[in-house]
Amino acid sequence: MNKYLAECIGTFWLVLGGCGSAVLAAGFPDVGIGLLGVSLAFGLTVLTMAYAIGHISGCHLNPAVSLGLWAGGRFPANELVPYIIAQVLGAILGASALYLIASGQSGFELSAGFASNGFGEHSPGGYSMTAALVAEVVLTMMFIFVIMGATDKRAPAGLAPIAIGLCLTLIHLISIPVTNTSVNPARSTGVALFVGDWAVAQLWLFWLAPLVGGFVGAKLYKAVAKETE
Repeated sequence: MNKYLAECIGTFWLVLGGCGSAVLAAGFPDVGIGLLGVSLAFGLTVLTMAYAIGHISGCHLNPAVSLGLWAGGRFPANELVPYIIAQVLGAILGASALYLIASGQSGFELSAGFASNGFGEHSPGGYSMTAALVAEVVLTMMFIFVIMGATDKRAPAGLAPIAIGLCLTLIHLISIPVTNTSVNPARSTGVALFVGDWAVAQLWLFWLAPLVGGFVGAKLYKAVAKETE
C-alpha cells in the first residue's frame, strides 16, 4: 500500500504543480510565467517527486509510464492496474485542490479550460485531431525511451530524475500549443472531470495516444539497448 499511496501523492503534486502553474500563474498580469514557466513547472514536479518517492514506488505518476515499464520488462503486471488507479485518484485530488484555490478568485470560470487537453477548436494553437494524436504518441514514446535509458543499470547513478524532469519540460515546450500537453492520461483525467463537456468528450485521445506511445517507446528502447527481460 505504501507504493500506491506514494503514486497517489506524487500524481497529486504533478497536477497541482503543473496544471496549477498554468491555471494560476501562466497569464498573471505583468509577471506571468508563460509557456516556459509552465513547462518548467511540470518538469520540476517530476524531478522533485522522483527524489522524494522514487525509492518507494519508482515515481511513475503516469499510466503511460507504468504501462511502458511493464512492456519493457521493468514492472510486474499484477501491479499495473493498482498503480493506474492510484495515479488517477491522485490526479483527481490534485485537480480538486486546484479548483478550490482557483475558484477563490473573482471571475474564475471552468469554461476557460482549467488546463485541460484538447484538439481542434480546443487546441491552444488550433491543431487538428491527427496532429494531436501524432504529437501525443511520439512525445510519450520519447518520454518512455528517456525514462528507460536514464534508469538503465548501466546509466550514471542518481541522475535519472534530472534527465526525466528535463525531458518532460522539453515535451511541454514542444506541445503546449498543440494539445496543452498530456503525455499522461491521469493528468488529463483529473482536470477534464471538472470541465466536463468537450474535455471529457476528447479525453479518449489522451488515454489512447500516451498508452500507445508508452508501449512503443519501451519496446524501442529494448531493441536499441539490446536489453533483455
